[in-house]
Amino acid sequence: MRLIYVLGGFSPAFLSAVLRGQDASAGAAADVATQVAAAVGSGAVHTASPDLVEHLVDLLLGLFGVKSAGNTWQHWAIAGLITVLFYLLRKVVANVVFGFFKRLTARTETTLDDELIAAWHKPVSAFIAVVGAVVAIKVLKLTPEADNAFRYLSTIAYEVVALWFSISSVSCVLDHLQATAKARGAAVAAFMPWIKKTVIALVLIFGILIAAQSLGADVGAFLKAMGIGGLAFALAAQDTLSNVFGSIVVAVDQPFRIGEFVQIGAHQGTVEDIGLRSTKLRTPGRSLIAIPNKTVAGEAINNFSRMPQRRVDQTIGLTYSAKSTQVEGLLGEIRSLLKNDHEVHQDFIAVNFLNYGAFSLDVQIIYFTSSPDLLKCFATRERINLAVMRLVESHGLRFAYPTQTIELSGDVAERLVGAKK
Repeated sequence: MRLIYVLGGFSPAFLSAVLRGQDASAGAAADVATQVAAAVGSGAVHTASPDLVEHLVDLLLGLFGVKSAGNTWQHWAIAGLITVLFYLLRKVVANVVFGFFKRLTARTETTLDDELIAAWHKPVSAFIAVVGAVVAIKVLKLTPEADNAFRYLSTIAYEVVALWFSISSVSCVLDHLQATAKARGAAVAAFMPWIKKTVIALVLIFGILIAAQSLGADVGAFLKAMGIGGLAFALAAQDTLSNVFGSIVVAVDQPFRIGEFVQIGAHQGTVEDIGLRSTKLRTPGRSLIAIPNKTVAGEAINNFSRMPQRRVDQTIGLTYSAKSTQVEGLLGEIRSLLKNDHEVHQDFIAVNFLNYGAFSLDVQIIYFTSSPDLLKCFATRERINLAVMRLVESHGLRFAYPTQTIELSGDVAERLVGAKK
């Protein structure tokens, strides 16, 4: 095919002389050289060197003795034969070769190789199918326009398969790293989805640029233009860039992980997702709130899930009819109760008679539960509160509630008593 295109730039006189087996004169040769140079300069002549596939096609046609410039039945038969052969090759690779590697990787301790083999299966099968289609079509004689279009399409097909293979490999490796980090409880596990999205986006961008370069696009000029337009883009996307940088701050500082209960500003909830633009919280009311990452980076963050213990601070009121010995005995037994409870953290326990309230004797009880889990904390408080009630009853004391006592003296009291009679 390449020979036909180059000969298309020669003069008819020279071609006629060559076909008759005559030698071209020096003047005719010079004229031909001039015509070829002009044709190359104008783009009428394709000067691209034949690739490996074209060499293989030419060799295959030579083996079958096919020398016709047109599409004969031999061309179509060879193209069909090549299609069948590559179809069988695709089946062999998919079933035999990959089956062998699957059995081989099953013997290793790591699961990464098994995951990679599974991820490569479809891209490799697609690559074999593309090569088979390209070789089969190259056997046929196409018009210059069709051949040029086919060259572009085949390049795009190769680039798409290569990009598919690259993204599958990168995604498989990052998924494996995420699973490993999650199993080990590493903090980076919460940010692996964000890292995966970023890396795949970069691979996709570079793949598109390489494909454009292969198709003849001036990628360098495009990148220069992007440098000029980058400022305008940055100004137009200030909020988006602020959120991206906020997500980077969150990834580096790691104030929380997915699954932890936090308070960011005025919002409380369980972290469900940490993205490039926002962090999503599932509130106690089961609604989902998305907070921009620039806000997350600038707000105070209270991470309740990282509390080593939970503080319990409560005050009970006793009636003023209580005697000092009763109150003193009650305080000692409450202290003993807390010190002997395995769910109470022993580093700090405070039980004291602190105030004479408006209508009660106030006893303050402060302690920390051993577990930060909210439900366990509630269960511990319930058990201790019931035990305190029993202690209060056993000492003959009563809990106070808001009351007022009015004392009347003198004639007023006598008149009220007399009026009742």
